[in-house]
Amino acid sequence: MTAASTLAYKRHWGAYGKAPSDDKQPPYDPKAPAAQRFGNPVHCVKIADDGLVYVCDRINDRIQVFKKDGTFVKEWIYERNTLGNGAVWDLAIWPDPKQTYLLSADGENNEIRIIKRDDGSVVGSFGHNGRNAGQFHWVRAMAVDKLGNVYTAEVDTGKRIQKFKLTSDALH
Repeated sequence: MTAASTLAYKRHWGAYGKAPSDDKQPPYDPKAPAAQRFGNPVHCVKIADDGLVYVCDRINDRIQVFKKDGTFVKEWIYERNTLGNGAVWDLAIWPDPKQTYLLSADGENNEIRIIKRDDGSVVGSFGHNGRNAGQFHWVRAMAVDKLGNVYTAEVDTGKRIQKFKLTSDALH
């Protein structure tokens, strides 16, 4: 039997693949060196088909990338000066065969970033703060279907789901 079928515990790790700690962390400071521990809370974990593990370190405005054994691969920082609840709330992996892009929900800045998965560069974004269609108030979660339609969920007083329809050939 595999761990997936038995739900047997396998491993855990913290930021940069180091041992995790539940010690209280100082408040995020964009002028300070990168935090050596994940902020509270780690807000998402997504695994790509190639086995890379993407972790949303929301408060520290970053995505860290690991191998499944916990080996640190790389990190990307977005909107470094974002305070409050941070800039990386959720991730979705684009459904093309190469899983070329990540979508990153930024609930503090109220936008979805489109990120190249190979190098972390931002190639586009959509949404901004507001209560109308296509705008966000604390976009917290998202999913992408096989057709490239993006579904977003907002919390706090946003309390809604929105669907964004793919209108390009981004799946090819």
